[in-house]
Amino acid sequence: MSSTNKVRTIKQIVNAIEQSEGAGARVRRSIGVMTQRKFNPFLMFDHFSSSGTNGFPEHPHRGQETITLVLHGAMAHEDFTGSKGVLYPGDLQFMTAGKGVVHSEMPIANKDGSPTVGLQLWVDLPDKLKDCEPRYRDLREWEIPTVEQQDGKLKIKVISGKSYGVESVKDLAYTPIEYYHYTVGSGGHFKQDLDPKFNFFLYVLRGDGLVLNGGERVKQFQNAFLSENGDHITGENKGSDEVEFILVGGEKLEQETVQYGPFVSNSSLGIQKAFMDYQYARNGFENIKKWKTLISGGVTQDMIDGPLGGNKEAREEMKKEYLESH
Repeated sequence: MSSTNKVRTIKQIVNAIEQSEGAGARVRRSIGVMTQRKFNPFLMFDHFSSSGTNGFPEHPHRGQETITLVLHGAMAHEDFTGSKGVLYPGDLQFMTAGKGVVHSEMPIANKDGSPTVGLQLWVDLPDKLKDCEPRYRDLREWEIPTVEQQDGKLKIKVISGKSYGVESVKDLAYTPIEYYHYTVGSGGHFKQDLDPKFNFFLYVLRGDGLVLNGGERVKQFQNAFLSENGDHITGENKGSDEVEFILVGGEKLEQETVQYGPFVSNSSLGIQKAFMDYQYARNGFENIKKWKTLISGGVTQDMIDGPLGGNKEAREEMKKEYLESH
């Protein structure tokens, strides 16, 4: 059946319930829970809040990719390959674990005492890439094109994909992803085309006025999983307050997926092997033997200005140079 000019309906709405994760961080999880175990190709989705030393100290991954978007505050990261840096509001990081990586993600203290807030999505890797080398791609907030329509009532950051004629397709993840960050003022409306080969979900960060497809309301901290049929979705903010949400899609993978914590494989044997390889520092985890974490005990200004390369003045220069050259 053709999906041409057919709206995608909502298949399920999941409330993201807050829980503890990592070392004292709080997360609202809506993929990787009882009501939504996985959503091909997505394995987990967290809306996290983290401060002080309440972050995500060193831990392993294998067989998947992670996509992190910082919404408020700043997050430092490092791994056992030597990669390290700082993500500020609006920045994204795409991390491919491949055959194995151990990394740490810790918040940077905000002067007003507020926590660092962001989103992290775990994406399955195609079987043929499960054993690839780890890699990172950072996307700075100024590299993300923005749509503005309806006298500012509709704003869309096109992280990856195409919206209202603005396209941003970069080499971000091995599994093809579309990612849109929407802000819709009262009375604002939108129509977003959706790739028929992709599964999509919509998660509301702020506001209770969003109505999808003319009838279904989705409120703050709710995740709406869309059906597989159709090539677009429509929405309107019928509330008095601004609504902020993300709309994310990923190409469906036709493969078996077995996940246990941070390890992903296509079989139970693959999971057992991952645990053994991690325990014995082999087959992708060799760097554990010589690596010592820098940030897991907390992030200092000296780390930010030094090895993490996160100095704000230097960042402003990078932004200025980028904007002048584009």
